[in-house]
Amino acid sequence: MTYSPITIREVTLHRMVMRLKDPFTTSFGTFQDREFFVIEMEDETGAIGFGESVAFLSPWYSEETVESNKHIMEQFLIPLLLESPINHPDEVSKRFESIRRNHMAKSALEGAVWDLYAKRKANPLYKELGGSKQQIEVGISIGIQPTPKELAQVVEGFVNEGYKRIKVKIKPGADYEMLKEVRRHFPDILLMADANSAYTLKDINLLKKLDELDLMMIEQPLAYDDIIDHSKLQTELVTPICLDESIHSLEDARKAVELGSCKIINIKIGRVGGITESKKIHDYCAQQGIPVWCGGMLESGIGRAHNIALTTLPQFVMPGDTAGSSRYWEKDIIQPEVIVENGLIHVPNKPGIGYEVNRQVLEQYRVDKIVRSNKNILA
Repeated sequence: MTYSPITIREVTLHRMVMRLKDPFTTSFGTFQDREFFVIEMEDETGAIGFGESVAFLSPWYSEETVESNKHIMEQFLIPLLLESPINHPDEVSKRFESIRRNHMAKSALEGAVWDLYAKRKANPLYKELGGSKQQIEVGISIGIQPTPKELAQVVEGFVNEGYKRIKVKIKPGADYEMLKEVRRHFPDILLMADANSAYTLKDINLLKKLDELDLMMIEQPLAYDDIIDHSKLQTELVTPICLDESIHSLEDARKAVELGSCKIINIKIGRVGGITESKKIHDYCAQQGIPVWCGGMLESGIGRAHNIALTTLPQFVMPGDTAGSSRYWEKDIIQPEVIVENGLIHVPNKPGIGYEVNRQVLEQYRVDKIVRSNKNILA
């Protein structure tokens, strides 16, 4: 197929509310309804690409929210996209440079451009990214449970389903004993803990105690914006530290690695501003011998598909958080839904993200719609 620059004719923001099958609890709190935007982007040929925003209603994971994403996309980022044709998706992040941070809003739109670009080239997205894996290993993320026994029961169910790695959310008072019970029942599983910034260096003795449990890693134990204290903590721990919330760019990754603040990095597309920046971090970590894996943000199938494509890159050597659709949703907004078989997802080979959007389900969950047209294109 002959490729020409993308001229965007219309951008539609579908505001969605989807209910998780079960409440999800982290150190920040508990929620069950997931509100977000699906971005639908149509070019002058009628081809359509999809992206997804991953901000939450409240600014507890980052400063961004669903409402702030709407404002930034509508008032600033979409006008920048419509200014002129796009030759390659890598141009999008450069076009957005005049807008500070707001990585999740940028990522949502950039993701739709990547999907559109790959579809116009009649190529799967993962191949356009340079990926080669035909299947990816995936893990599961488990929210904080009421008791160690109940946690062990939940873990057992996912182990039986074949998930390759178990991530358990922890916070002070729900940490060592919880993980110890899991390890007692499952001495050989790949087990990690995610603290979501719930601890400080005052908790160093407790965190050192987790070394007994042979964890793959402890994810983001200290402050969400910290690199320095993590460096101090890593020198005291045998267990590798993985940074999540602290890494927003290639520069953050470089500084963290040079300081010895972590031995592993979690790459979340939305957190770092899109696929282009994710690739840059991946490539740097490959050069430095730092393993990476792809974290999840409770995405619908559209965001999940972008994660799958990214995870086909070679330095993603650890199972990510991209569980199957049925783990979270009664009915996902893509078809076929993402399916996990024995801890593996088979990478789709259709153009773009490889999944079709189920319009009926999209409309079922949609609560609002905003359309922005390119006035420079005649209807």
